[in-house]
Amino acid sequence: MKILVLRFSSIGDIVLTTPVVRGLKQQVPGAVVHYATKPAFRGILEANPYVDKVHCLTGSLQELVASLRNEHFDFVVDLHHNLRTSLIKAQLGVKSASFNKLNWRKWLLVNLKMDTLPRVHIVERYLAAAAALGVRNDGQGLDYFIPPPDEVDIKAVLPPAFHQGYVAFAIGAQHATKRLPVERIIELCGLLRRPVLLLGGPIDETTGHVVELAFDQGAAASPPTPGRIPDSLYYFPDPTAVAPATIIYNACGKFNLNQSASLVQQARLVVSHDTGLMHIAAAFRKEIVSVWGNTVPEFGMYPYRTEFRVLEVKGLDCRPCSKIGYEQCPKGHFRCMRDIRFDLPPAG
Repeated sequence: MKILVLRFSSIGDIVLTTPVVRGLKQQVPGAVVHYATKPAFRGILEANPYVDKVHCLTGSLQELVASLRNEHFDFVVDLHHNLRTSLIKAQLGVKSASFNKLNWRKWLLVNLKMDTLPRVHIVERYLAAAAALGVRNDGQGLDYFIPPPDEVDIKAVLPPAFHQGYVAFAIGAQHATKRLPVERIIELCGLLRRPVLLLGGPIDETTGHVVELAFDQGAAASPPTPGRIPDSLYYFPDPTAVAPATIIYNACGKFNLNQSASLVQQARLVVSHDTGLMHIAAAFRKEIVSVWGNTVPEFGMYPYRTEFRVLEVKGLDCRPCSKIGYEQCPKGHFRCMRDIRFDLPPAG
């Protein structure tokens, strides 16, 4: 059976579809699995052994449809379910199933603060779209495959202080309301008291430099507040040992996505906003501290099948203000990030 999976964006969502891809390949007899996405995300899929071919939307939608028609698919699994993917399905004219986006329920939570969302992870809803083909959750979590040329030798690229273990902090996010203000990033880094590797794209490089400068100048090197961060996060073999100082390395913009994934894979702990690197960390079963601002875990996109802790401000009457995010707080106070306490609840 020849199967087409549709998901055009974004990094995190595509990683979250990997249990579906694996299930199709392993559970459907004779399955040949193709995946259609945007060119920017080809690198996430090309090394995946469960994907036989990647198609990219490089020109018009009609050009992509013409190319897909030549493949003669038997079934389409639509994990995006928007106007564009609906047009593709209509023009291919084969059997299909679609992911339920629960848009009305999300609208109720964002606009009326009525939470009617099911308490299931979005991965389960992605898998439901493939249930007609007999695919079931295999319990193996997410996948992320790094091409060998993108495997990073940390001893060759990172300072010696990082060779015995570090915290990877993904400081970026597509929208500003999903990112901690820089002064709060500095505060959290100071509490970690370990080598901290800052990860992000070129757009995050300036923020990373500000954080790096704060520690170079000693402005953020104060002792941690007792009891605010569990001892387990310091990785001290001896509880009587003196806590080391935080050391920052700004890697934002220095590595591509697969290389950043390699650095996440080698981290002792990952701190991340609600963004793609958080889901990549979950694919590697890393311990995660996830930081939530205008979005909420109730949307179903918290770290999947790995140990995690959530930092968020519960009870704000304006939260969530969006299922995606804004470039600035609609209310102007940004309390969802500015008021987060950095004392961590039990692992989720």
